[in-house]
Amino acid sequence: MIKNLNIVLVEPQIPQNTGNISRTCAVTGARLHLVKPLGFEVTDRQLKRAGLDYWSELDITYYDGLSDFFEKNSGGAFFYFSTKGRHIHSDISYPDNSYLIFGREDAGLPEELIHSNPESCLRIPMRPKLRSLNLSNSVAIAVYEVLRQWDYPELSTEGQLTKYNWDE
Repeated sequence: MIKNLNIVLVEPQIPQNTGNISRTCAVTGARLHLVKPLGFEVTDRQLKRAGLDYWSELDITYYDGLSDFFEKNSGGAFFYFSTKGRHIHSDISYPDNSYLIFGREDAGLPEELIHSNPESCLRIPMRPKLRSLNLSNSVAIAVYEVLRQWDYPELSTEGQLTKYNWDE
């Protein structure tokens, strides 16, 4: 059964992060949603370099702000990732059509959004007094937790050797 996983980046600022996240989305089949304003041009060489081989495999949508995003995506389950979250990301059961929403690298998500959604505001555990994980690492951790819960639908779970067969 195909399940829909959506990654939402709100005003991303660093092209390399968005490039790495686009690669994660392409190899997992997750949809990428970019909420403007972006801190770079989509044609940015650094963005394409990080995800170049996979850019044509992306399902990507752009929005003119958070209100535009929410107007066009009203039927999903929204999860807000923040260092200010009160719930651990792996304690949540993610339904089909989940939206994993991440904020700017330098500011995170708007605090009013976090405050108005306390039950779906999630945190990836880390040591206290350290600011945060890199955005692309956080997205990868969250994506693979959801996919693990879903038993990795439509993903290859066994690799192949190039010179040998596993049965030899």
